[in-house]
Amino acid sequence: MNLLQVIDPVAFSLGPIEVRWYGVIIALGIVLAYIVAQREMVKRGFHQEYLTDLLIWAVPLAIIGARIYYVIFKWDFYSQNPEMIIQIWNGGIAIHGALIASFLTAYFYTKNKGTSFWKVTDIVAPSLLIGQTVGRWGNFINQEAHGGEVTRTFLENLMLPNWIIEQMYIEGKYYHPTFLYESLWNFIGVIILILLRKVNLLRGEMFLFYLTWYSVGRFFIEGMRTDSLYNGDLRQAQLISLVTIAIAIVLFVYRRVTIKPAVRYLDK
Repeated sequence: MNLLQVIDPVAFSLGPIEVRWYGVIIALGIVLAYIVAQREMVKRGFHQEYLTDLLIWAVPLAIIGARIYYVIFKWDFYSQNPEMIIQIWNGGIAIHGALIASFLTAYFYTKNKGTSFWKVTDIVAPSLLIGQTVGRWGNFINQEAHGGEVTRTFLENLMLPNWIIEQMYIEGKYYHPTFLYESLWNFIGVIILILLRKVNLLRGEMFLFYLTWYSVGRFFIEGMRTDSLYNGDLRQAQLISLVTIAIAIVLFVYRRVTIKPAVRYLDK
């Protein structure tokens, strides 16, 4: 039996309301990310409710940011169909929009609380990648965010389980499981970031590593995808990735040179 007939994007229904696996998986990613970050936040001296209060603002604003970002780069369509702008349940969010909104929320929240933006983002950096690692499996269920056409033999040579191979069979063709490539890249980043806690980098460098790591992987994987948002002839995600890498490197060097005395990750 073809597994595609088994994996329904709708997890369950509550009367007329359909709860989709995509939303369930995103929620799972947020919960796992929260658990990991919360433990480290308390360990680093933050109040028990600090992260919870931040997420109350950050999560909904991230969803809004993700939608706004997507709509901006699909404006030719949405300008002709404005009633669909709010129909997020029909698909159309972008992770870069979510990240921008989240970082801005964290900046103003930490400023209001009188805490260090760099300290908070260092702590949550592994959790950001945990959320992104898990979240990509929502794309798997929806059979979206995939790469170009490949053969079944190619997928089998990657030693993938059959249930992934079958889910990559879309309208009579097999495709690159780019969701999986990015999920694995992000998971490796999680492990590295957790190990870097023991290295005791300068405050802010964990977050800068996160920005660089994710952007490098996204740049190359985005080049394989068939559903990219474009800015003229350029893939928007690749352009954002290059800009992010450049900014992260400049900030790393600048802060290493100018911050004296240096505050480190494990400092109170």
